[in-house]
Amino acid sequence: MSTPLRVALVVLLAGCTSVTPSPSAAPTSTVAPTPGATLPPSPPPSPSPTPVPTPAPLISGPDAVALELVTGGLTAPVGVVSAEDGTGRLFVVERAGRVMIVEADGSLRLEPFLDIRAQVKAFNEQGLLGLVFHPQFETNRRLFIHYTRRSDEAIVISEISAGNGQQADPASERPLLVIPDPFVNHNGGQLAFGPDGYLYIGLGDGGDSGDPFDNGQSLETLFGKLLRIDVDAVPDEGKAYAVPADNPYAADGIQPGAGLPEIWAYGLRNPWRFSFDRATGDLYIGDVGQARWEEIDRQPTGSRGGENYGWSVMEGTHCYYYNVCDPIGVEPIVEYGREIGEAVIGGYVYRGSRQPGMVGAYFFGDYDLGTIFTLQVDGSAVSAKPILETSFSITSFGEGEDGELYMVDLQGDLFHLTAN
Repeated sequence: MSTPLRVALVVLLAGCTSVTPSPSAAPTSTVAPTPGATLPPSPPPSPSPTPVPTPAPLISGPDAVALELVTGGLTAPVGVVSAEDGTGRLFVVERAGRVMIVEADGSLRLEPFLDIRAQVKAFNEQGLLGLVFHPQFETNRRLFIHYTRRSDEAIVISEISAGNGQQADPASERPLLVIPDPFVNHNGGQLAFGPDGYLYIGLGDGGDSGDPFDNGQSLETLFGKLLRIDVDAVPDEGKAYAVPADNPYAADGIQPGAGLPEIWAYGLRNPWRFSFDRATGDLYIGDVGQARWEEIDRQPTGSRGGENYGWSVMEGTHCYYYNVCDPIGVEPIVEYGREIGEAVIGGYVYRGSRQPGMVGAYFFGDYDLGTIFTLQVDGSAVSAKPILETSFSITSFGEGEDGELYMVDLQGDLFHLTAN
């Protein structure tokens, strides 16, 4: 894509080149090492998660899928979600700060469901990046958003109310987390409720090339992490939410006090889209690589958290610096190199009923090359299997109320994935 929008986004997700830090950034910037460069200090010993249950076996997906256009007319969409409220509607997140409704019949409602463009900074990888509805939205009308605040470029996670279910009220915003952000890239953006009822939040390593502040491996920062908070319990003192006591570094976790209590997993570079398998509860994470490897990670249901996914010591299964390190962390279930893609878009396991040939398969994509993938499983070997080459800039997949899968293209289209 050669439009000005693509230039502005700077490959929206990958952020492989250095960028100019925001005014609040520390002055240090790091690029990928060159011959003769000094290796960064070794990270401190990482806490080890307790053993977790064996996940459900992975299965190979179909050899092909097709795309069925649902609607166009969207502006730089970066997400699509369902409210699970019995209406069959889809809610499309536009990067500039709007959420649009696509009715069950596929028609696009002209009036936004939410419009906070006046307070959103939409530049490079910043913007309104995430939306999720409370599991009881049908009765409590609560939803949650992840965006970059225009006034100071901080990452904000907020709760908003939609009194009648037809339109959210920006004046009802209640910030839960406000995180000063040193750079414009690697912001994560995904929000999802797990089978446990807690809110999971994806945050990138904070930006610039090579994780210059070693945020991925530090347990004293929220960057480069998957967070887990309770938005239904009485908030903890000094917080706008409660921390689940069984989070890995909370009071009843695997290593109390070893890290910030909100942290659920760490070692992530830019987790652009994660999802829970609605049948098994397994968690799938698409983590955008630095310069060579894209990866999909999986955390099995029943995990107690604390998984380290390796960044920035590891990129996929490979040592990041010179290919020399003491390998650490949980290996991805699949990785692919730059010969077939450049910015992974995490997807979903299909659990609908209209495409029987897709049931149980995991589908994901690549933003830069427009490829849709599934998994090819041969015994213990798992590879990324391209099943559809497109000219689209895929920014996100989404799951309908009925388990059907959808995809949005940065140019403004919403598609339904179907069996070919």
